[in-house]
Formats: sequence, structure tokens, C-alpha cells
Amino acid sequence: MPIASRLVNTLAVCDTEPIAIEGLRSLLESGDSLRVIACETTLPHGMDGVMELEPSMLLIDKAFGLHPVMDLLKKMRESAVQTRAIIWGYSLTEAEALRLLQTGAAGVIRKTMPLDALLNCMQTVASGCIWMEDRVLQEAKRAVPAGHSTLTARELQVMELVETGLRNKDIAVALGIRTGTVKIHLKHIFEKTGIRGRYGLALSGLKEKGLLAAPLCEPARLSI
Repeated sequence: MPIASRLVNTLAVCDTEPIAIEGLRSLLESGDSLRVIACETTLPHGMDGVMELEPSMLLIDKAFGLHPVMDLLKKMRESAVQTRAIIWGYSLTEAEALRLLQTGAAGVIRKTMPLDALLNCMQTVASGCIWMEDRVLQEAKRAVPAGHSTLTARELQVMELVETGLRNKDIAVALGIRTGTVKIHLKHIFEKTGIRGRYGLALSGLKEKGLLAAPLCEPARLSI
């Protein structure tokens, strides 16, 4: 048996629903490739568990609120822990999924997805890749830019800042220009690349950096 197949990944769960935590723990611990080592019902306790136990993955409920979850992701990134975060929730838009990935999440999945999909998500994240739902990936394929080489130096700067999730006014401050000038640059970027909208631009950036190529990675097997 290959060494990789004997490795046990560890998981911490941070969820608003204690019943959901227990149900998930029972399902996942029926196998021998994943061990749940912490279950918390608040984000501060979830962060404490990450710092103390350093699990392979942290599963976070989006019901805590988009911004509090993003703040936790930023703290994890700043602390340089190796734990990889997966966000799950009943309500997740494609734009929210993108923002979570930009902030540092390694996986985003709906709670209504089948168990096999959750396991696939965990397999991919455990292997060091990024996981997103298929329809978001299909959107990324349609957002491939057509003319980066024709962009000016300033337009490339604006495009890169949009890809990180900054708004027009923040981009203006970062570059020392007016918000109206940012809008003009974006208009030119959309015309030259053929990309439609900020969402497509950000998806294109993630795809170019290889972040949306995750399904092509061969995940470590997690079975139940």
C-alpha cells in the first residue's frame, strides 16, 4: 500500500449547528482516512483550535456571516498556519465563493450537496488543491482573457487589483488616481480582453494563476 494512502488527515469543524457537527462527525469517522479532532460552535474557539491543534483542514459554517468568516480566513493567513479552510453553507452565491477563495479559503461547498461531493471537496483540499463547484468552474472557462498583451501598464495594475477583490475606490487609493479613472481603465480592459464584468475578470485571474485547475489534481483518497 502506498505511504500516501495510509496518511490520516485531521479535521476541525466550526459550525453554528451542534446537531450538524455530530452528524458530520459520525459520517466521517466511520472511515480510517480522516479524523475529527475538534468541534466548535464559535469562530474564536475555532481559531483557538486551529492554533492549538493545527488540523489538516478546518470546515467553517458560512452562517456565521460572510465578513466574520473572511476575517477568520485573514487571521489564519496572517498566522501562517498550514491548516486549509473549507467554507460550507446553505446559501452561497458564486460571487461569495469567489470572495472567499480570494481571502484564503481552499474549498467552498453548499451544505445541500451530496456527501460524495463533500468528500470530493475534502480530498481535493487535502491534496493541496483548490475546490469549487463545477458551474463556477464552467463560468471561469468562459472568462478566459483574449488580449492581456494589449493592456497598458496601468490597466494591468487595475486588473490585478480587481482580481484580489478590491473595489473601485480602494483601487483608486492604492494607485493614487480618481475613482472615475479606474472606471475608464476597467472599460478599456473589458473591451480589450472580451471579459464581461468584474466577476469574470476575477475568475479569469484565478484561472490564470492555476487556482481553478484544482479538479485536474489527483486527490488523496478519503473514504467512509
